[in-house]
Parts: sequence; C-alpha cells; structure tokens
Amino acid sequence: MHKNFSLQPYNTFGVDAAAKYFIEIHSIEELKEALEFSNSQALKILFLGGGSNILLTKDFDGLAVKLSLKGIHEDITGENEVLVTAKAGENWHEFVMHCLKKNFGGLENLSLIPGNVGTSPMQNIGAYGTEIKDTFVSCTVLNLENLQLESFNLEQCKFGYRDSVFKQEGKGKYVILEVTFKLTRKAHKIKTEYGAIKSELENSGIKNPTIQDVSNAVIHIRQSKLPDPKEIGNAGSFFKNPTITLFEFEELQQEFPAIQGYPNGDFVKVPAGWLIEQCGWKGKQIGNVASHKLQSLVIINATGKATGKEIFDFSTEIINSVKEKFGIELEREVNII
Repeated sequence: MHKNFSLQPYNTFGVDAAAKYFIEIHSIEELKEALEFSNSQALKILFLGGGSNILLTKDFDGLAVKLSLKGIHEDITGENEVLVTAKAGENWHEFVMHCLKKNFGGLENLSLIPGNVGTSPMQNIGAYGTEIKDTFVSCTVLNLENLQLESFNLEQCKFGYRDSVFKQEGKGKYVILEVTFKLTRKAHKIKTEYGAIKSELENSGIKNPTIQDVSNAVIHIRQSKLPDPKEIGNAGSFFKNPTITLFEFEELQQEFPAIQGYPNGDFVKVPAGWLIEQCGWKGKQIGNVASHKLQSLVIINATGKATGKEIFDFSTEIINSVKEKFGIELEREVNII
C-alpha cells in the first residue's frame, strides 16, 4: 500500500494526478483485503486496468487499485469451438495476439485496441464491424457490497454501443475479474467490409484473407492514423459516434451534403471525427492540448504537461462547437474522474 501515489504511469494520457492510497493486486484474496481496508476507512475506490479509458481531472481522494490478475485458460468445446478465459489484468492486444497464434478466430478486428481484458466488457469495445458482444460468453465479477463472486452472461450484460450494465445500473457495484469468449477454431467468419480493411488487403494483394491477415490490416490502419499512447498521451477515441434519427440526418444532409452516416433502421450513426473536423478542430492546439492531426476524434496531451482539467476543458469546447454547427451533442467515451 502506497500513500499520495502518482498515477501518471497508470493512465495513457500521462496526467500527473495522485491517489491518496494505491495498491497493486495479483489475486482475489489481495483484492478482498484491499476492499476491506477501503471499507474500514470509508474510502472511494478507483479500479485501474490499462488506464486507457480514463481522464484524471484532479487528485483522487481514495484508494486506487491496479488490477494485475493474470492468466489465460482454454477449453475446447467442439470441432470448431473453443472457450477462452482471460483474467482482467491481461493486456487486451497481447490477448488477441495469443488467440491468433493459436488460430482462434473472432477477435482479429479488435487488434491493437488499448487497455486490458477486464475493462473490455464495460464499454463493449468495438472496431471495424466487430464488438465484444459478438464473441462474449460470460464474465466473473466481484460484488463490491458483499465481496461475493458472481457471473454475468451475455443477456445480463445488456451490451449496447460502447455501453453495458457496468456503465449503467451496475456502475460502481462490481469489479470484473475475468472474461470468457467463444472463438472459432477452423471455419472462421472473416469480416472485411467495414472501414478500410478491404482496401488495405487489396493493396497487399491478399484475395482470400486469413484471420491473421485481417489483424495485420487492422494494426496497420490503426498505426497509420492513431498516435501510440507510449509516445504521446491520449486515450484513443475521446467521443462516441452520435446516433440521430433518419429524419434528423436527412435534414442535416440538406445543409451539409457531404455529411457521412451509417444507417441502422430508423437511425443513423454519424462519425464524430467528421463532425469535429468540419468545425476546424483537426490538428488544432490550445496550450498543452490538441486534436490529433490525423484523427480529430483523438485528443492528445501535446506537450506531455497537460492537466486533466485542461484536456476536459478542450473537449468541452469541441462539444460546444459541434452542437452549435450541427445541433448534435457529442458524448465523451472516456470516463471522467
């Protein structure tokens, strides 16, 4: 247990905020002990995974718990099926690479997403036409009220777009300890229709892609337009892509013919990056904070010296300008602490 501990190495924005108490845990027993301590001191709890989806706007007056539970287990359940369970502290991308090395399919489109396995169900992480819910089976959680283990299945998780029960009615009530996915062993379902994957494969002369080929394409695309948090502080996509009604989209189309949108029944998902770029934010810097020059959806700690409040205020200015121009209110994807 550490006191007045800097969390700068534990958040991908590289914001220097301190926690009153900090502990790194490697087992459920250690976790329960830490929680009993926090309960006895009436401390707030902050669980840290890969630190890729939080913005620390101030010092944390409580106990920060770094979840370092490690381990991957496989259970072959059919000729074309395997259940793979990973502990919460496993790095997400390394876990995807582990599955690909064994030729397990289903997670390849989610390559190079920052963060750890434990936080992946919280916001139903997704990219390039795939979401966690597509392969998710269950997760084991610790109930923070009674310190009992519970299991959540697919239906109980109530997955939505960057959403789950853990961000809604279950927020602050559970900590995810491990996650189980159902993956394919032979007859893989290759998804190349979303984003730039198809053209990336064509440029490489690949006509019949394997799951490894898809992963390589995704990695190349992400590296070409998203900054590495190890080199420049960021949390990936800062905003959710807003969903508006088809009627609202058609109204906007009259005024902005070039507006992009992905129809889904009576609704249309509009790329937040396009909206932000149209408002002149791409590459724009104010003080220590900027919108990335290649992807305006990504806010960066441009100088490495930005405070969480500076980053938050910068995001607020983006939200206000998009609302003023398009009448659409962007929602932050990053958790504000």
